[in-house]
Amino acid sequence: MKRVKPRALLIDFNGVVQGYDRPYEVEPRYGLEAGAFFTAGMEHSRYVPAVTGQWTRAQWLDSIAEATGAPREALTEWDSYRGFIDDEVLAFVREVRSSGKPVGLASNATDDFRADLTLFGLEHEFDAVLSSAEIGVYKPMREFFAAACEALSVPARECFFVDDSDRNVMGARAAGLAATRWTDRSVLPYLRAVMQAGAGSPS
Repeated sequence: MKRVKPRALLIDFNGVVQGYDRPYEVEPRYGLEAGAFFTAGMEHSRYVPAVTGQWTRAQWLDSIAEATGAPREALTEWDSYRGFIDDEVLAFVREVRSSGKPVGLASNATDDFRADLTLFGLEHEFDAVLSSAEIGVYKPMREFFAAACEALSVPARECFFVDDSDRNVMGARAAGLAATRWTDRSVLPYLRAVMQAGAGSPS
């Protein structure tokens, strides 16, 4: 199949632009296994309303507290850590934009996502921001990628997507985008080559 030169980049936030290196686990201090809050929060019955704007982030945290039996202040403490921005990934985003190609930020996010962008000083770093809580659909749904391509003013086949989730990458490909999975910074040389030449998959 002939490779199509990408005219836009769509990049995931959590796990790609934003990293996590939590200094300590909150849950064991409340008699729970490490990771219990995240596991409860990712259950379908909580995750979907949280990332489609049906719930606020506060409601999502309330539900996690109820499910785990933890006091609400434990969730407030857990939620206070917001991670960090990977400077090398941000530099890549700036390179792509400086070359004249638009970059969209794609996130399955809660209602406070733009506040996070402001917190990190990222509100002007992307040409389009696709928050699932705002558009009511989430990755890997075809409708999410259609909205992203529309926001970037490119057809799906000319948009390249990067995400740390295999499921989201497969969803993007099913929607007609070229896509690759992010593992770590070792993927950056490939991404630079793709955005300078034609889209494809790493060997």
